[in-house]
Amino acid sequence: MEVGFAPPVSGSWATPEHMIHVARRCEQLGYHSLWTFQRLLVPADLGWSETYHSVHDPLTTLAFLAAHTTRIRLGVAVLNMPFISPVVLAKQAATLDILAGGRLDLGLGLGWADEEYQATGVSKHRRGQRADEFLAVLRALWQQDVAEHHGEFYQVPPTRLAPKPVQRPHPPILLGGHAPAALRRAGRVADGWVSGSQADLTGIGEAVATVKAAAADAGRDAGSLRFVCRGAVRVRATTPAGREPLTGTLEQIRSDLGRLAAAGITELFIDLNFDPKIGSPRADARASLRRADEVLEALAPTR
Repeated sequence: MEVGFAPPVSGSWATPEHMIHVARRCEQLGYHSLWTFQRLLVPADLGWSETYHSVHDPLTTLAFLAAHTTRIRLGVAVLNMPFISPVVLAKQAATLDILAGGRLDLGLGLGWADEEYQATGVSKHRRGQRADEFLAVLRALWQQDVAEHHGEFYQVPPTRLAPKPVQRPHPPILLGGHAPAALRRAGRVADGWVSGSQADLTGIGEAVATVKAAAADAGRDAGSLRFVCRGAVRVRATTPAGREPLTGTLEQIRSDLGRLAAAGITELFIDLNFDPKIGSPRADARASLRRADEVLEALAPTR
């Protein structure tokens, strides 16, 4: 199982200096990848988790980190397809893949926040069908010299997109979501699946099996798919009552990594942004970075 890390993207510790520090340290320690996530807005009453109260744009952050790294892969988990045009994303992702030297992993999802749906002017109605069409447009623009699409949601006249991404036929597409339909879509049309921050890690093997079964039903090689887990790590000095995976001491968290690999996860990235003691605007930014350095050293793939 490959191990990645999430740079600071939410809360007080998400400064340019801290992003560069974490990204460069990840490369030095042999981590496989860096991962961001998307949150456009937060309700005025701040009723959501503090992790969502202040979040940087994921693609802009990856472009920034591409300039400060050379080897490590750069992933987003996930961009929500309904909130953007596939034509705009095709151009942005192709450019980022070029600037990064072919290091982009593109995670895509459907989103859950009614506020973001309303603010971006899109309906949740038939969003699964919208996703299928979105992916068709992306691939056509990246793979075909002249692309054309006429569907229910998107209309693309005969046009050319250039330059194309470095990775051919296109950057890997990983789909998020935990509903059965989302898992089956990942197996049917994507290069893999990426779990969300609220995933039940004790049963993640069942999600992996659903994706693989859908791939096999579609005549695809299920063994070629990637299964990426967002590891919402919360380091604690003592074992919490009713301990959940990836929460507890560093020794306990290290043992959890092996169990997730045995469940079929091919890549896990450690994400401290979802620890309320780190990814909050109220957290002590210097203490958060010290904890990140501790975790980076303790869980490094080269240990």
